[in-house]
Amino acid sequence: MEFHGNCKRVFQEEDLRQIFLLTVEVLQEFSRREHLSAQMSSVFQRYLALANQVLSWNFLPPNLGRHYIAMFESSQNVLLKPTESWREALLDSRVMELFFTVHRKIREDSDMAQDSLQCLAQLASLHGPIFPDEGSQVDYLAHFIEGLLNTINGIEIEDSEAVGISSIISNLITVFPRNVLTAIPSELFSSFVSCLTHLTCSFGRSAALEEVLDKDDMVYMEAYDRLLESWLTLVQDDKHFHKGFFTQHAVQVFNSYIQCHLAAPDGTRNLTANGVASREEEEISELQEDDRDQFSDQLASVGMLGRIAAEHCIPLLTSLLEERVTRLHGQLQRRQQQLLASPASGSADSKVLDDLYEDIHWLILVTGYLLADDTQGETPLIPPEIMEYSIKHSSEVDINTTLQILGSPGEKASSIPGYNRTDSVIRLLSAVLRVSEVESRAIRADLTHLLSPQMGKDIVWFLKRWAKTYLLVDEKLYDQISVPFSTAFGADTEGSQWIVGYLLQKVLSNLSVCSSEQDLANDTVQLLVTLVERRERANLVIQCESWWNLAKQFASRSPPLNFLSSPVQRTLMKALVLGGFAHMDAETKQQYWTEVLQPLQQRFLRVINQENFPQMCQQEEVKQEITATLEALCGIAEATQVDNVAILFNFLMDFLTNCIGLMEVYKNTPETVNLIIEVFVEVAHKQICYLGESKAMNLYEACLTLLRVYSRNNVGRQRADAPAEEEEQYQDLLLIMELLTNLLSKEFIDFSDTDEVFRGQEPGPAANRSVSAADVVLYGVNLILPLMSQDLLKFPTLCNQYYKLITFICEIFPEKIPQLPEDLFKSLMYSLELGMTSMSSEVCQLCLEALTPLAEQCAKAQETDSPLFLATRHFLKLVFDMLVLQKHNTEMTTAAGEAFYTLVCLHQAEYSELVETLLSSQQDPVIYQRLADAFNKLTASSTPPVLDRKQKMAFLKSLEEFMANVGGLLCVK
Repeated sequence: MEFHGNCKRVFQEEDLRQIFLLTVEVLQEFSRREHLSAQMSSVFQRYLALANQVLSWNFLPPNLGRHYIAMFESSQNVLLKPTESWREALLDSRVMELFFTVHRKIREDSDMAQDSLQCLAQLASLHGPIFPDEGSQVDYLAHFIEGLLNTINGIEIEDSEAVGISSIISNLITVFPRNVLTAIPSELFSSFVSCLTHLTCSFGRSAALEEVLDKDDMVYMEAYDRLLESWLTLVQDDKHFHKGFFTQHAVQVFNSYIQCHLAAPDGTRNLTANGVASREEEEISELQEDDRDQFSDQLASVGMLGRIAAEHCIPLLTSLLEERVTRLHGQLQRRQQQLLASPASGSADSKVLDDLYEDIHWLILVTGYLLADDTQGETPLIPPEIMEYSIKHSSEVDINTTLQILGSPGEKASSIPGYNRTDSVIRLLSAVLRVSEVESRAIRADLTHLLSPQMGKDIVWFLKRWAKTYLLVDEKLYDQISVPFSTAFGADTEGSQWIVGYLLQKVLSNLSVCSSEQDLANDTVQLLVTLVERRERANLVIQCESWWNLAKQFASRSPPLNFLSSPVQRTLMKALVLGGFAHMDAETKQQYWTEVLQPLQQRFLRVINQENFPQMCQQEEVKQEITATLEALCGIAEATQVDNVAILFNFLMDFLTNCIGLMEVYKNTPETVNLIIEVFVEVAHKQICYLGESKAMNLYEACLTLLRVYSRNNVGRQRADAPAEEEEQYQDLLLIMELLTNLLSKEFIDFSDTDEVFRGQEPGPAANRSVSAADVVLYGVNLILPLMSQDLLKFPTLCNQYYKLITFICEIFPEKIPQLPEDLFKSLMYSLELGMTSMSSEVCQLCLEALTPLAEQCAKAQETDSPLFLATRHFLKLVFDMLVLQKHNTEMTTAAGEAFYTLVCLHQAEYSELVETLLSSQQDPVIYQRLADAFNKLTASSTPPVLDRKQKMAFLKSLEEFMANVGGLLCVK
């Protein structure tokens, strides 16, 4: 690798530079000519492509270590970072001007334009030691931007140019340091930002048009995304640009985005280029990603621009939403009157309603992204721009009127006296609540068939996102807090109590009608989880009577909740359990658990304890009851937190024992078996890290019993439908691997504090039971090994998961491997050999990584007659053959080298024997001598080899030279 690096450095310093200078000369000659023949055009195109190759060269910096060379060479997105010797060739302003001239000349030829734009994009990413000082960088950047503006301004951009131009701008903004960008003449920088604004708006309109025409090649969409990312880089830098610097530009980009997503006359959605309405929209595919996910990056950028220009964007969104919700209300009322007058009347206004729904859809998405961030695993905070905007105007706000508008979603905001003196952010929230209220009233009026499920999803998605950030705002997290915010939805306020009640009613309203709309039901229960996952919010939720009604209704499995899909019921159970840990007195808490968990237990026991249960178990009603219980158990496990694990673990353990009995009863019903295993997976995943020794032992034993039953029911079993059987077993084994990995995690993620978590329920250390997670997992591996057929290992996911688990065990508990029962030990060694010889390179690497700790364990134990010692001797030959006699992926050389060195340390005599045997088989004296010299060099740095890190590193370096010298010499195809 170092030899390759040195060759590359010599080439890039001399020959590559000469090639580039020659290419530039040829391009200059061609650019002076007015007309080119077809033959000359072809030659011109070849030289332009060559220039692109040179400028896209991944320049190796001097003094880069061998490990970094491989990493450096594999990087995909190459920026132009030549060495100092290229200064004269690339900093000559005529070179840059030449490429702009070339592009202007050939821009209508889409193939050649790709190369010329890529050359310019690479020149726009120029950085590193080629610049002697900051001044030269500023001059280069200013010159480049002038050339770019002269090229773009006054022309109509071709479709084929959009992505290239966006790449050039993106590189300029992301590669050049901000202090260099601000040091160019201010007029030039202003022109550049204005050009960026114009292009962003223009590409945004073209991207919307591409969507309408459903084009396969979305060039403008890609270009638009890149420009929005560039905006994000600029506007988030408040160190180099004063506040308000980008406000007007942000307003233009934001307005353009909104306009592209609204129907005529306010917007241009679904209008073709000449302003004519497009063909009817096709049915949306079930597989199509939701807009909020598909366009999440775009929406995040537009939301950020909206915050920068909050003074304009928040009132704009409010007025657009308020106007549309008023029209929607009017339309639904009109349709209701038509239906009352003539129940058979058609859907004459569906186009009007569809347009309104689509407008509201996009307005709610943009509002959601503007008001809040999607923070995974972090505490969501109100964006500082929104907080500052609210604080700035708080002196003009009448709090009472603001609260009145917030608490009157059934009224038009403009019908409330003094409506203009309200907090703008709260009024925008009120506009969404009004959409929600119109939907809820339509449901109550039996107009559900006229509503848009998509709008329903948008509303609860927005409310969940908003509630996570704003509801019961924690004032300690902010330097300053807006008085309207703390009054309307702070802790201990009527506003927050009202909103919690309102959101809960919304959840109930949706769940009563959306059993057929799974996505809507799912978003709705996610909102419910948000309301109870923080203790402060849950304390308000449990004060609402409707929460208790929901708990009773769900526990009794009465309609419509029992019609909800299994994943939704699981999440609903999780929410109900989380709610039970809100602050309540002991009596109320006992009553709550009696109403939520007890019915689950009672019904389950009643079903499984019937004398004729084995005969009835396949009846649809019984199966539904069992499935619903298993889904609920998964939901309960998902609700585990450190302060509720004691109650939930004890409750779940009672079920786990019964679940093992169900494995016997439902052994011929794969989907039920799968769900039972999933319950164990969830319990182990969520609870194992909190359990003390005794409780962990209980879980280990339950898991072992489960695995025994599963193994007994499946080993050697044949079914008529072989492919279906394989698919079912694949799903089961994947879950079992996950279960074993979750149990194994106990050894290195352990939060258990016996006294704290289980408060005296935990007995002392389990007498005579020193079973570790590793013992359980190894036993589990033993049970599933007979099921892991060659055919099943053809499933890549299952195969990788299996070998990851084995490697995991070998790395963490190598001392356990020699103690395994003989059959299990042999199966494990066979699995490693199979993985090294017959599986993918990824699996082979995992097996090699498992060998090193096993050989080190052998060296520690110094037992030369143990089965592990004998097995490692066999693996020495396998690894030796792999490195010397077989073609292998070079990425595996390090893992193979580490395993090889450790095995050589352990079996020095056997290694010498392998080398002698190989040499004695060589007929050709030249090859014999070359091999002999290479082997001598290989071990020269580590004679005799010992388990020492320094010696190992020297050996690995020698091995690389060995592979470069004789690798492939003896490879057998």
